[in-house]
Amino acid sequence: MPEQLSPVTLAFLGDAVYELLVRTEIVKKGSMPAGKLHTAAIQFVSAKGQAKAMALLESLLSEDEHAIFLRGRNANHVKPPKNADPNEYRIATGMEALFGYLFLYEKNERILELFRLILENAEEQNGNN
Repeated sequence: MPEQLSPVTLAFLGDAVYELLVRTEIVKKGSMPAGKLHTAAIQFVSAKGQAKAMALLESLLSEDEHAIFLRGRNANHVKPPKNADPNEYRIATGMEALFGYLFLYEKNERILELFRLILENAEEQNGNN
């Protein structure tokens, strides 16, 4: 069934899956004002943040996962917001399509594995700043 869905539909679902993972991780760190929560989430859920994450993950994807990413990245009718870089936005859409695809196939362990890699990389970068 997931192969029959448009990449934009997969990205719609994947956006929610990824956002929930990010929000859960942020909340695990404790309560904070709404503005701080939003700022913490933007690092991960913005087109720029997702493009960075995808640069880390792309070489680790299976052939099927990579094909889904490319379908999402190359989808027609994807119009970036004015404040987003078009290339980063397309990459982010591809990543969201991948997360949506994995979710529909109930590949939760794979979703968590990829997300952990993103988190570890972010922690390394924050530790090196």
